[in-house]
Amino acid sequence: MTDIPDLAFFSLLARQPSLAAAAQALGVTPPAVSRRLAALERRLGVRLLNRTTRRLSLTPEGERYLEDGEAILRDIERLERSLSASREQPQGLLRIGAGFGFGRRHLGPAISDFVRDWPDVEVILHLADRALDLTEHALDIGIRFGPPPDARILARRIAANRRLLCAAPAYLAARGTPQTPRELAEHDCIVIREHERAFNNWQLTDGSTQVTVKVRSPLAVNHGEIAVDWALAGHGIVLRSEWDIAADLRSGRLVRVLPEWAGSAADIHAVYPQRHLLSAKVRVFIDFLERRFAGYGDDNPGPW
Repeated sequence: MTDIPDLAFFSLLARQPSLAAAAQALGVTPPAVSRRLAALERRLGVRLLNRTTRRLSLTPEGERYLEDGEAILRDIERLERSLSASREQPQGLLRIGAGFGFGRRHLGPAISDFVRDWPDVEVILHLADRALDLTEHALDIGIRFGPPPDARILARRIAANRRLLCAAPAYLAARGTPQTPRELAEHDCIVIREHERAFNNWQLTDGSTQVTVKVRSPLAVNHGEIAVDWALAGHGIVLRSEWDIAADLRSGRLVRVLPEWAGSAADIHAVYPQRHLLSAKVRVFIDFLERRFAGYGDDNPGPW
C-alpha cells in the first residue's frame, strides 16, 4: 500500500463501502488503511471521509479531492502511455549536438534523409566548436571523435575515421616530400587549435610505433575547413580527419604525406544517455547513422 501515491489510494478507498472492504482490496489490515487515511488528512489539513463502523461518506473536501485527483491520475496515465509508445514508435523532438564541419557536411544531409523516413520525429541540430555536455545542453545524442572521454557515457561507433597528413602537389614540388615524421619539423605546417592542447605537437602512429613531432606553424586556426583551404592553396602540410579531405585526395588536389603514418584515434561515435532511458527516436537514429556511414574510412576510400 505504501507503494501507491496518495491520490490513487484515496480513489480506491472512496469507491469502497467500508474500511474493511478497502483493506481487502489493498491486501492489508483495516487499521493500516485507517492510519494511511489519517496521515493523508493531517498532511492536507482537512477531513476527507466521514467514517462509521458500517460505511464511508465523502466530505465536500473529499469530493473535490476525489474528482480533481482522478482527473490528474487520468492525465498521468495518458502521459505514461504516450511515453511508453515513444519507446516503440519514433516520435517527438530529437536534440543532436555535433561540430560545425562534420555537422554541416555530413550530419545535416543525413538528418534531411532521416526525417523523410520518420516524419513524426522533429530534430534540433546544435552545432558548436567543442563537444557539448549532454545533460547541460539537454541533448539526446552527441557526435564525438576519438575514444569517448567518459566511460560512464554510452557510445556506439558510427564510422571509422583517420587523421591523415596531406599537402597540395604545388607545396611538395616546391619544398619536397618528408620521408620520416622527424622531417615534418623542417616544413610549414598548418595547425588546428582545439581546446587547450598543445596544438603544434602532432602525435602520429604507424600502427606499432607512436611519435610526437613539434611542428612549425606559420598558419593556425580553430576551424578545420579553413585549415584545409590553406593546404589547398599550397601553404603547407595539414593533419586532418579523412571525412574532411577524402574528396580532395581522390581528385588529387591534396596528396598523402607519410602515408604509412596517421594521427591519433579519430573514429566517430554517437554518445547518448543510459540505455534504460533510450527512446525509439534515439535508437532508430543511431541505427540509421551506423548504416549510412558503414564502410566509411578504414582502409577503404569509401563514400567519404
